Amino acid sequence: MRSRSPSRNFPDWLGWATLGWFLVWAPAYWRTWGPSNFLQLCDIAVILTCVGFWTDSRLLISSQALSSFLIDLVWMLDAVWQLRTGHALLGSTDYLFDARYPLWVRLLSLFHVAMPVLLLWALHRAGYDRRALALQSAITLAAFIAARFTAPDKNMNFAFSDPFFHRAWGPPPLHVAISVLFMVVVVYLPTHLVLKRFFPIQPGA
Repeated sequence: MRSRSPSRNFPDWLGWATLGWFLVWAPAYWRTWGPSNFLQLCDIAVILTCVGFWTDSRLLISSQALSSFLIDLVWMLDAVWQLRTGHALLGSTDYLFDARYPLWVRLLSLFHVAMPVLLLWALHRAGYDRRALALQSAITLAAFIAARFTAPDKNMNFAFSDPFFHRAWGPPPLHVAISVLFMVVVVYLPTHLVLKRFFPIQPGA
């Protein structure tokens, strides 16, 4: 992390706090679900958010805000739906109710609830970097391509079959292209327009 400076976007203590979180979360996830799990967009968001606070990078924080808001909202909806009905809505939170995994590790996934709040505060403090859309689109493309080299039964990032119709949209390159396009147009672009409107970077910041 950089030395303390009045021009920093984020306070030093936040960098140390996220480092502490990472040192607990990352080994626990690695041991429980294996290294391939870190290709999930939501886990990439945790890693890059931590790096963003360590390096005081408004761009990284903006890109992960772009990635996290709607994804985390869907995760929370899926979790509440399954908690109340006993049935999965999209299946993205099945592991949360699987007693084969340690409860304390499953509870670490509640970062999905905390992340939007933390990122909103960060954008309010530092503003939203408009380059985030291009960066996050590139990160998503890389994550989807990498996910195709993991076990199909895990369906990382839904890179093998989509979460709505549970089917593949053509051969692997076409499915990946359609999936990335969906994320960029349906998830990222509307979020980008909202964040650009409500969290502008102040002159001189």
